[in-house]
Amino acid sequence: MRLFIAVNLPSAERARAYRALALLRAAGLPVRWVAEESLHLTLKFLGEVGEAAVGAVEGALGLVGARHATFRLSLGGAGAFPALRRPRVLWIGVEGSEALQALQCDVEGSLALLGFSREGREYSPHLTVGRVERDARAAAFAGLETLARDIAYRAIVEIGSVDLMRSFLSGQGARYERVAAVPLTGKGSGQES
Repeated sequence: MRLFIAVNLPSAERARAYRALALLRAAGLPVRWVAEESLHLTLKFLGEVGEAAVGAVEGALGLVGARHATFRLSLGGAGAFPALRRPRVLWIGVEGSEALQALQCDVEGSLALLGFSREGREYSPHLTVGRVERDARAAAFAGLETLARDIAYRAIVEIGSVDLMRSFLSGQGARYERVAAVPLTGKGSGQES
């Protein structure tokens, strides 16, 4: 099964973020938009994982959860990778926090002990909201910088768990299902943002 580790937003916050992006979705951009229920913050993509290994992944996440306290995460702003002038992925920003960086680093290290490859790039937290269609031309994104600047979405979200997620791919896009939710039960203030 195709798995990844994520932080999921509360449903009310996902709905709020999705509504805030209505301006972008209405602009007629050649983008496959992520469904509201699929908005999440990826910590680590695992890829294809055999069913026999799922228990070990859940066990490793349980240990990670026991080492980290709940924390607050600041969300806001819209942008794109690699850039708004020639985007491939559109996103909502996630302000880096020490608590998030520590959690992601722990997830990465714990899963490396199970044989999963470490990510070669520096972690850049974001909520993917859309993926540009393969044949899209740069001219289709004229004005995107202005539209992105006009997105007024800001939020502070309490993060209390890390989730093992399964992804199902189809022609209509990806659908995600939570396999396991691991609470963050460690000690600490957990109030960083």
